[in-house]
Amino acid sequence: MRAFILTAFVVMLAGPGGSLAANFDEDTFGRKSIPAYSIPTPERGAPPAETVIGQVRPYRIHKGDTLIDLARYYDLGYNEIVDANPGIDPWVPPAGATILLPTQWVLPCCTYDGIVVNIPEMRLFFYRRAAGDPHTTIVYTYPVGLGRDDWRTPSGKFKIRGKTVNPQWNIPESIRKEHIAERGDPRKFIPGGAPDNPLGKYRLELTLPLYGIHGTDIPWGVGMQVSHGCVRLYPEDIERLFPLVPVGTAGEFVYQPVKVGTRAGAVYVEVHRDIYGYAPALYREASVALERARLGARADRDRLLAALEDLSGVPMRISPEPDEPAPASAQSVPVAPTEVSHDGAPHPDKEQAGND
Repeated sequence: MRAFILTAFVVMLAGPGGSLAANFDEDTFGRKSIPAYSIPTPERGAPPAETVIGQVRPYRIHKGDTLIDLARYYDLGYNEIVDANPGIDPWVPPAGATILLPTQWVLPCCTYDGIVVNIPEMRLFFYRRAAGDPHTTIVYTYPVGLGRDDWRTPSGKFKIRGKTVNPQWNIPESIRKEHIAERGDPRKFIPGGAPDNPLGKYRLELTLPLYGIHGTDIPWGVGMQVSHGCVRLYPEDIERLFPLVPVGTAGEFVYQPVKVGTRAGAVYVEVHRDIYGYAPALYREASVALERARLGARADRDRLLAALEDLSGVPMRISPEPDEPAPASAQSVPVAPTEVSHDGAPHPDKEQAGND
């Protein structure tokens, strides 16, 4: 499947500005291009006509490149670029090797308005109506860093209750004790604008107590489980998202390691690691997602099983190619019993809260 994706493209991408040498710095990251996508505004209670956005692209490694820099420049999380390129050293990838840039995504089910953060994917989606065109919805999407295993980012709905530039971080006592034990740091707060303030320059405050969506002082942590539960964006990403999101915007944290969607009549599945161990039966998650989208009869079981085993995070086609016969009923994906909620999010009985 990977070989097919690679050979489907004939143009290899050069580095920033077309350079043949790595030249990544904060100014370069600040000027990077972050595309937005448009989808037909879905009818109330129905998914969009197409739920796959973007394109997977190849990139030829140049001397001095790292996957960490490439992830940030192409607006990917560390998890996304590493999972899409297994076996490639993220710090010293071999010059001349061709990697995949997994800049294609299936939209999470089932909200297509406001902010949606898919926890296993470690990615945020923001939907808003196009100016002057209620029939078109613009989709912005950014990679994020989320809560460590002992400070898990929770599932749940929220609204944006406030916005802050250069927020001061008032350190919760539980985190302060951790800082004292780990590095002898007894501070009770870190002022806004300080270089080691983990909230960065911009913060979206949530009605979900003690959680926020904000920047970071450690950009390499985007795509990792590094926070005390909050959602961290690259500094240049939160700077662009911040003015777009009005106070009162609705949002939701969902837990969907398996997403299914359609594009040009084909059915796709996108599979991510179950980072918190809430959904160990990925086949069950897939069958429920397909049934919810009424796509089970169009999916080929063998293709689905291959995608579930792959765990690359790259959308994989699971419906037959145009010249293939439709899957026989015995090969289509059956519905498995499940105990997950309507949005695919489990309801853990133990969660901790933090505010970075």
